[in-house]
Amino acid sequence: MRINQSVCFPIFRSRITDLGALFEAVADIGYPAIELWARGDDFGEVVRLADRHGLAIASMSGHSGLAEGLNNRANHDRLEAELRDSIDIAAHHGIPGLICMSGNRQPHVGELEAIDAVADGLRRVAPYAELKGINLNLELLNSKINHAGYQCDHTAWGVAVCEKVNSPRVKLLYDIYHMQIMEGDVIRTIRENIGWIGHFHTAGNPGRQDMDDEQELNYAGVCGAIAATDYDLYVGHEFAPKGDIIEALRQAFEICDRE
Repeated sequence: MRINQSVCFPIFRSRITDLGALFEAVADIGYPAIELWARGDDFGEVVRLADRHGLAIASMSGHSGLAEGLNNRANHDRLEAELRDSIDIAAHHGIPGLICMSGNRQPHVGELEAIDAVADGLRRVAPYAELKGINLNLELLNSKINHAGYQCDHTAWGVAVCEKVNSPRVKLLYDIYHMQIMEGDVIRTIRENIGWIGHFHTAGNPGRQDMDDEQELNYAGVCGAIAATDYDLYVGHEFAPKGDIIEALRQAFEICDRE
């Protein structure tokens, strides 16, 4: 199945003055979608501009806060309200998935207790996500380099949460860059857990930059492995280009354009 690629445009925004030109170039390269994160004041404008260029919205943040997430039960009321609101927005705009965060490890809280807390938080909104047809994608991040203390930092941890919730709409955001740092063995892990994955992110490692020959991941092989499964959602590029943004996005598209 051909890889559906998207562009995490907030990474590039600080270097782009003309968002319309960026979206036009992204569409011309062949990308079918962009990815949003936080809902800023210009959310509606960005969505309309993407639509004008024939670009879908692949994913967006489901709630505020990365360090203060679902593993703290004191956050559950707030996060439930935010996620329900985000589910409505996603359903209205045809956005298939929302990014959810475990939060950083809590003092004196064991791993199993934290898994239960995240699962309970997601279970509160899973029926509504099922009703609206929206995935809740718990993001896997590395706690070694970029996000010290983040709890959902291994695939098995995230899968344990998904198994406890037991909803077809609770999945993982498998970030290839982050999991290369924490685990390696990326292709085997993807193959064994593809049923739990609702979104992907990419970047070269080390450096979180281009997917070129100066980094260690073979993205042609990784994306070929994804394409060989039944996965039909998005692989979102979340890297910081070393040079020209459009050329870097064109190169990434060509590397990952697998079926």
